[in-house]
Amino acid sequence: MNVLSEPPSSAETAWRILPQGDRCLIVSFGDRIDASIGRTCLAAAARLREARLPGVTDVVPSFVAVAVHYRPDARGNPSYAQLAERIGQLLEAGISVDASGGREVDIPVCYGGEHGPDLDDVARAAGLTPEDVIALHSQPRSMVFMLGFAPGHAYLGVHDEKLNIPRRPSPRTAVPMGAVAVANRQTVIYPNRLPGGWNIIGATPLTMFDPAREPAALLQPGDSVRFVPIGPDEFDRIREAGR
Repeated sequence: MNVLSEPPSSAETAWRILPQGDRCLIVSFGDRIDASIGRTCLAAAARLREARLPGVTDVVPSFVAVAVHYRPDARGNPSYAQLAERIGQLLEAGISVDASGGREVDIPVCYGGEHGPDLDDVARAAGLTPEDVIALHSQPRSMVFMLGFAPGHAYLGVHDEKLNIPRRPSPRTAVPMGAVAVANRQTVIYPNRLPGGWNIIGATPLTMFDPAREPAALLQPGDSVRFVPIGPDEFDRIREAGR
């Protein structure tokens, strides 16, 4: 089997298997951020986890690919070529893509003001009013594509083309916990105080990541999120109730 080819799977998509260092391989399903490709990545990751392949230590889906981390050694674990061939066989057998996605989760967001210092800038860049930006961001549901950058740090989208706003020219050294920020038709929610260059349009009072909680991350890949606008008083009430 040529693991660098792009054979079709029963999920009606193309894929490639490529090496990523000496302990990881990548299964690529495309080159653009798209909900259908994201769901295919989630389905493929679930299939690979279920297979419990020898030597595999982690399976991580992203926007357009699935990373398979493995441990090649002399104790019977597979080499890259052997693992790639086995993964190719699993994909050729077909994966079931669930268009309905995961859970439906509501995330309250206080937009603008001290919680969203970049809302007016985003509105100007998009040629919209701040109220229009809030409506575009909150009315449709958004898919959680992946967690990355930091534990519980969710990447969501894909938003209306009018929200195709670039990141800030200069990143902040510290973004507050719970900040809701946009860039390139996507949203991130900062689970802790972190550096970041996305445009902050609001904040959620919910705790996005808690190591004492199971699961620790409030959002999981595949979840469908609705952002619910709230006022500052409601923000403070929810934040205080969660402490």
